[in-house]
Amino acid sequence: MSNFIENAKWRYATKKFDTTKKVSASDLSTLKEAIRLSASSFGLQLYKVIIVENTELRAKLQPASWGQTQIVDASHLIVFANQTTVTDADVDSYIKNVSETRNVPVEALAGYGDYMKGAVGGMPEDVKSIWTAKQTYIALSNLLNAAAELKIDVTPMEGFVPAQYNEILGLDKLNLNASLVAAVGYRHEEDATQRGAKVRKSNEELFITL
Repeated sequence: MSNFIENAKWRYATKKFDTTKKVSASDLSTLKEAIRLSASSFGLQLYKVIIVENTELRAKLQPASWGQTQIVDASHLIVFANQTTVTDADVDSYIKNVSETRNVPVEALAGYGDYMKGAVGGMPEDVKSIWTAKQTYIALSNLLNAAAELKIDVTPMEGFVPAQYNEILGLDKLNLNASLVAAVGYRHEEDATQRGAKVRKSNEELFITL
């Protein structure tokens, strides 16, 4: 746990990335696995994770990201896109996965599947979209923690125009919406932000014990 805390103190929202340093295929695989293993409501994982390596595509995304340089300078750009619709088919797919992974008959999971369909189906469409978007933040948290352990920098970003991302990446055609962006790479020596002390609320200000 001491390593976890030290890693949390080490990481910060990198403002300037070193364009000469790239995340290795091995480390990227580890980060992807950390994202894949993230907790999600009902375990449904109602989102996609788009890894943008194409430089021309990232150049198109920069104006849609308030011109922020991390979009083009980081080693990789990761876009978390939540599903805008949720159907019974999503639940059926998950139940099938559970059945195959745990070697349990689908029939034995029918009750749980019906419960999920009822819970999700009862949500208004706009609430479903908010719910699925929230799940991407959990996945981002796993990415942040895994990257810090590998001493890889990640800058989580909400400063972008989702509609423009959706159009550029063709997400709207897939019933997806860009909810979060994460620039991944290595801090530049000239990024002065890394030398500032981490500023957080004190325990007394942050926590309430009842």
